[in-house]
Amino acid sequence: MKIYGPKQWDFRLMILFVFFLFTQSLKSQHILRVAVAGLAHDHVHGILNQFKKGEVIIIGIAEKDDQLVRRYKKTYQLPDSLFYPDLEDLLGHKKPEVVLAYNAINEHILTVEICAPKGISVMVEKPLATTVRDAERMAVLANRYHIHILTNYETTWYNSNQQLYQMVRKQDQFGLVRKMIVHDGHNGPKEIGCSSDFLSWLTDPIKNGGGALTDFGCYGANLMVWLMEGKAPTAVTAITHHLKPVLYPNVDDDATILLEYPDATGIIEASWDWPFGIKDLEVFGTKSYLHALNGNSLQERNKDVYENIPLKQAAYTNNIQYLSDLLSGSLVPGQDLSSLENNIIVVRILEAAKLSAKEGKKITL
Repeated sequence: MKIYGPKQWDFRLMILFVFFLFTQSLKSQHILRVAVAGLAHDHVHGILNQFKKGEVIIIGIAEKDDQLVRRYKKTYQLPDSLFYPDLEDLLGHKKPEVVLAYNAINEHILTVEICAPKGISVMVEKPLATTVRDAERMAVLANRYHIHILTNYETTWYNSNQQLYQMVRKQDQFGLVRKMIVHDGHNGPKEIGCSSDFLSWLTDPIKNGGGALTDFGCYGANLMVWLMEGKAPTAVTAITHHLKPVLYPNVDDDATILLEYPDATGIIEASWDWPFGIKDLEVFGTKSYLHALNGNSLQERNKDVYENIPLKQAAYTNNIQYLSDLLSGSLVPGQDLSSLENNIIVVRILEAAKLSAKEGKKITL
């Protein structure tokens, strides 16, 4: 048996350490290869900007609307070779690591039905689905074909929300959650200049599943289920208003949703009638109060004084970083904000809220 001296062992350990650093570097340099399903959602600008910066590789875009294709080709200088008339055709030619859906919410189920049998995971823009039936069908497909089905929210990647969550978990300092309040929305999709293609389905009660209740109610439901460790509320009560019937004749533009838990209450205020854009989160505990004013501001109040909390960098600042680790197996979604488990409950809450507003009564889950 060959015996190595101390210097030789030091050299061998150094080689192993360098190799470890090299493999970690290769892992961190992996650039995700994605396909895009649809261009009718204005959030698609986010992934296209990431593509232009070299942060992600788009291997194909499925879109049947020629004017949308022409517009995005021109805006982002995209080659003809990227485009396919539908997702089936795209996936017949290319094999992405994940499909990102930027189509109408009621089309998410169709995207999953195409991708699942091919073993391709899907991330949709919020919310997951327009009906509980579609959400449950997605869960069946995810289990059958062993894929991930995830939902992307802007607020998932807020440093403030991630740090608030960590602080809430420290019950010796925060206490038990008693009340959660979320304000989400803006002064209207037409008013802020959303594209006509986006508006055509965003203001459709079938394609979007509702108006402000769906568009912004989902944010609050998502955050509250997360804060309550994946638990569904016991009951949902909602009221909606139609304050701009000329602009939005077919859907609500203002909604208030009350979530009942055994020992806590959630209040979601979702609207297209705010005087400004807002996405904030307030949580009252038995010992403290936290307010994430936006993505980069967090305040705490224990008695009479509000204190600004210095923010740490969140583990993930966008969905691409998150997806890369999840698909490589180094991350398990559990009950996180993007998870299928969380977002099925979100759809149940939204469906109950619509029924409550229609019938004028509390809906027990």
